Amino acid sequence: MTKLLFEPFRIDQLLLANRIVGLPMYLAYPDPDHLVNDLVLDYYAEMGASGAAMVVVENATVEPRGLCNPRTLLTGDDSRDDRFLPGLTQLAAAIKRGGAKAVLQIHHAGRYAKRPDRVAPSAVKTWGFVPKVMDLADIERTITAFADGARRAQRAGFDAVELHGGTGYLLSQFLAARTNSREDAYGGDLERRMRFPLEVVAAVRASVDTGFPVGYRFLADEYLPDGLTLADTIPFARKLAQTGVAYLSVMAGGYDSFSLPGYLEDDRKEGFMVPFAHAIKQALPGMPVIAAGRLQSPDTAEAVLRAGSADLVGLGRVLFADPLWPRKARGEVAEPIEPCQPGCVLCNRRIIEQKPAYCARWPEERRQQFLGRVGG
Repeated sequence: MTKLLFEPFRIDQLLLANRIVGLPMYLAYPDPDHLVNDLVLDYYAEMGASGAAMVVVENATVEPRGLCNPRTLLTGDDSRDDRFLPGLTQLAAAIKRGGAKAVLQIHHAGRYAKRPDRVAPSAVKTWGFVPKVMDLADIERTITAFADGARRAQRAGFDAVELHGGTGYLLSQFLAARTNSREDAYGGDLERRMRFPLEVVAAVRASVDTGFPVGYRFLADEYLPDGLTLADTIPFARKLAQTGVAYLSVMAGGYDSFSLPGYLEDDRKEGFMVPFAHAIKQALPGMPVIAAGRLQSPDTAEAVLRAGSADLVGLGRVLFADPLWPRKARGEVAEPIEPCQPGCVLCNRRIIEQKPAYCARWPEERRQQFLGRVGG
């Protein structure tokens, strides 16, 4: 029986060679100038050659106020700033040389930005700081920045863009009642809280060519008592479908829940986010859905597809731990898959320290070479 995992799949004009997606994973590889460097290029060249059909580059921030970490890519400072374009062009080419489709995730951290000029929908204290409440000029500026970032991504040669609506970042901050207490047209009931992310999607779609796919990293549930749940996010998913979003990459949890016992317990379980992808797929049968959540084994990934819980499977930490996962799953490489170890926090600890991340599962020689390259 042919494995679904290795059957082709189409997202709009993109024909993917199989059902495996390299998910965006923040690694702090760019230098503090926010430009693409050799570390970024080498990593994504490896991901492009991993055997995954599509690789998504993480957190390309659309304007400086949205930076969550100094070691993050930028797409530009304003609509006339193309100095980041050459590096993005090299990055798209590095992924595509390996055979994968290249996607740039465009991003704004909102209240999680590590900047004195951080902005957000409402004045929710975050990490000891209160962000500036976005006025209409801020909203317009940010929407324009997303559109500019998408346009640059297409000019750079990426095959698609993905809007980062996950992890509790700006788009989801507008959607969630707990972080949006506005009393204007962008706050209040769910319909009005949807307005900002939907306007961003519309502006992005208008800024790129017809048929150029615009995906969405989709936060299905915040894992918080007062957070977003499927009761909020399924109606939002339907609205996104009406705008012509090409796919939904479904996740759960965010910064405010990542350290909570319930999330930490579930995070150790293989496929723990799949039920959320399944719920979105059931609500929108025609929408391409990517499932995630520690899909360690090819058998689990295959089962997700055969159950109809998703159309594609996304690998983040799993592919970081073993970049040969797709080729091993297909039988092209004989060695066993090196699993991401549940409970290991080395990569996250490195990022918190604003150091480039590596994996404890890498062979010792690779780890030492990496540390020598980045200076420890």
